[in-house]
Amino acid sequence: MKKIGIIGYGWLGAKISASISDQYEIYATTTTVEKANELNAEGTHAIVASFPDYQLSESYPQWEAVKNLDVLIITIPISEKSCCVSSLYNRIQNLSSFVRDFKGQMFLMSSTGVYPDVSKEIIEEDLPFEKVSGERMVRNKYPQVNILRLGGLMGDNRLLKNYKVSNLDFAVNHIHYKDIAGILLKMIENGTEKSLYNVTTPLHPSKAQVVNAQRNIENGEEETEVKGKKVLSSKLVSELGYVFQYPDPRKFHEVNLNH
Repeated sequence: MKKIGIIGYGWLGAKISASISDQYEIYATTTTVEKANELNAEGTHAIVASFPDYQLSESYPQWEAVKNLDVLIITIPISEKSCCVSSLYNRIQNLSSFVRDFKGQMFLMSSTGVYPDVSKEIIEEDLPFEKVSGERMVRNKYPQVNILRLGGLMGDNRLLKNYKVSNLDFAVNHIHYKDIAGILLKMIENGTEKSLYNVTTPLHPSKAQVVNAQRNIENGEEETEVKGKKVLSSKLVSELGYVFQYPDPRKFHEVNLNH
């Protein structure tokens, strides 16, 4: 059975793990002893690790398990929005000390938040990874890394109606966590390396349409123009041949009703 490491076992890490643990042996990092103990009791090999954004007096200790891993999935925040460039550099240095010269298949979970807020359809070529500090630093150290720019993470209790929402006439760039897991599985099976993909649903309704659908409100008005940016996942679809399980954010809540 292949071994997969998940660095950063938060909401997304847990959802990915739950979706693939029947096929892969899971190793994970978490930030608390309690969570690590809980995961170990459930059969996930977990240790406590967090990657500070300052320079350490000694290099960060290596993850023993990394030598036996086939795949590494990085979900910890690596963006300029979470810290400045020098802090980002330190965090990535600490991360690389932890995984050393890992040569297996690697995935970096980035975000569609790297794109500017412009009212147009956006593809990966509009912003190469070289122009995104965190993505560039990781790719420089690990040339094989796949970079997945994830839209808003949704599914289960994460529904748009549960949040305070502004700009209701703007498009959503959402993704259901089960499709993230499905895309990862497809890429792992294909042995994909060095790819950069936007990971968003093919459909981009307005926030109002999504919230109304989730609240079961019929929208009888004339459809207004959907504004804002639409981050397209067409490259992923054409290169991987991936078929989305949940292509329409207006129907994410129906998944809960059916299970």
